[in-house]
Amino acid sequence: MANETQQNAPARSEQEEIRRAKLQEAIDQGHSPYLITSFDVTAHSQDIQNHFDDYNGKEVALAGRMMSRRVMGKASFAHLHDSKGDIQIYVRREDVGEEAYAAFKKDDIGDILGVRGIVFRTQTGEASVHLSEITLLSKCLKPLPEKFHGLVDTDLRYRQRYLDLVVNPEVKETFIKRSHIISAIRAFLESRDFLEVETPVLHTQAGGASARPFITHHNTLDIDMYLRIALELHLKRLIVGGFDRVYEIGRVFRNEGMDTRHNPEFTELELYQAYTNIEGMMNITEDMFRYVAKTVCGSAVVPYGDVMVDLEKPFERISMVEAVKKYSGVDFDAIETLEEARAEADKRGIHYEERHKKGDILNLFFDEYVEENLIQPTFIYGHPVEISPLAKRDPKHPGYTERFEVFITGREFGNAFSELNDPIDQRARFEAQAALKAQGDDEACGVDEDFLNALEIGLPPTGGLGVGVDRLVMLLTNQSSIRDVLLFPTMKPLDSEKKAAKAEESSKAQAPETQVVAEEKIDFSNVVIEPLFEDFVDFDTFSKSDFRAVKVLACEAVKKSKKLLQFTLDDGTGTNRTILSGIHAFYEPEEMVGKTLIAICNLPPRAMMGIQSCGMLLSAINKRGDEEELHLLMVDNHIPAGAKLY
Repeated sequence: MANETQQNAPARSEQEEIRRAKLQEAIDQGHSPYLITSFDVTAHSQDIQNHFDDYNGKEVALAGRMMSRRVMGKASFAHLHDSKGDIQIYVRREDVGEEAYAAFKKDDIGDILGVRGIVFRTQTGEASVHLSEITLLSKCLKPLPEKFHGLVDTDLRYRQRYLDLVVNPEVKETFIKRSHIISAIRAFLESRDFLEVETPVLHTQAGGASARPFITHHNTLDIDMYLRIALELHLKRLIVGGFDRVYEIGRVFRNEGMDTRHNPEFTELELYQAYTNIEGMMNITEDMFRYVAKTVCGSAVVPYGDVMVDLEKPFERISMVEAVKKYSGVDFDAIETLEEARAEADKRGIHYEERHKKGDILNLFFDEYVEENLIQPTFIYGHPVEISPLAKRDPKHPGYTERFEVFITGREFGNAFSELNDPIDQRARFEAQAALKAQGDDEACGVDEDFLNALEIGLPPTGGLGVGVDRLVMLLTNQSSIRDVLLFPTMKPLDSEKKAAKAEESSKAQAPETQVVAEEKIDFSNVVIEPLFEDFVDFDTFSKSDFRAVKVLACEAVKKSKKLLQFTLDDGTGTNRTILSGIHAFYEPEEMVGKTLIAICNLPPRAMMGIQSCGMLLSAINKRGDEEELHLLMVDNHIPAGAKLY
């Protein structure tokens, strides 16, 4: 066994030490598994199970991981898990030889074996392989989770997906199904004469969606570049170039919060078809969802949670204005001014920002009252111009666009337009977006001159559709979290804080002994704080405020809000508490998880963006020059959840 560097190696358990000793013994005896470069497999477990009569009495060679074993003196039974399933193997000393049998008895659960033998059926009727040869192909140096409880820690499952796949067969089935779903999407589109293309991942300008991009730097060109937030603008350039039907399935990247529906990188399908509109896109969407469900699941009626989603019947079609009226009672067709829209929002406690127009407020009403009710497949069309910078205006209703979103189980699954092909109108909308960006809107796009040049060459009437592939996979595999359909979801490194502390400690250790490390000097000279209150608060009133230490269990950005973060907190009561705080400008949600904060817990619940906020997190606020600074109060993690402050 190769020499190991022990300095940074983690401490090993007794079982791990025993397994390493067995490996070293095999190497010393000239049987190192790591010298084996191949093993010819002639059959798989499921093939033998499904077609036993074809294999019965014939020699086969299989390879897989040993998941259980029963040693009975001179003979043993074990179960081998390969890429298709499990099969029993029967190992007898007189058949494989004394040395090989002795080595097999020293093998551990999780070891990868290559076996050769004759297929037969045991007296209990189980299809098995009677071995004549057995070889250790790779040693499992860490014990697997025991089979009765398995691997249930979701955080560990996501971080160590390889282990999750080994011990949870149903997880593997989810990802096999994901592959079939993507294949079915391709088959459907190719049957409609769509051409699959590939477009750049690195962009010189972020565009095609409202989202905060990841920024990187190209050293040779010495320019900042953006990981794409959408596929749209390059695909529409191809329509200009004469490709009438194109699509791409690819990764897009958005530097935003993470929750059960969002991952910073995800898979998107975008397709564009010349000489059609949103009606054509609705038909394609409906037909594609139905085809994929039938192909992969065998039925267009699929279970999701406790409901049955019917993709067979025609999808409901309703305008955004009609939907808001249906579920909130507010008719935006009767609202003529921004002031009237704001008054309705104020009346119902819907938070809006100063920059929001009437169309933005309509969208806030939709988020608040409508979205969660759209369980069965529904097309929502007629989006306001303010939130649809790339969609063609509806000629009958100029304040709205020819755009739809498809909703299922209260979630958006797709977004489609009659694409805007007027370069003059498009420039005006880009410039409006650029103005928002200049005001600090990180999700707004700039003016893409090359795309405008393409539109001036001439974009035919075109329909475009974008579908979140991960969400479609979630639906068809009945998974509630996007992390359960991503093989390797984005996770915060466990040792990020330890590494920082270690680096600091190392840097101190390397400093000369005579060097005096100066304490950090913080300049408070230009800090402005609010004056103290002149009025006193009586002690009885103050003592009724319930200040508690709370642990952050989860944190995510509130949809459609630039400021709000939604905290899920352990307050020591056993029931999770939700508090919203307008601190997104200062903190990212993923960095808050695991922190211990201070909250006032007995404030009356307050609706913010349609979410009940039960309490308030304490922060220290001051101004430095003209800039406001906010510092969330964080305390020692040794303080338990629910500890009361006095």
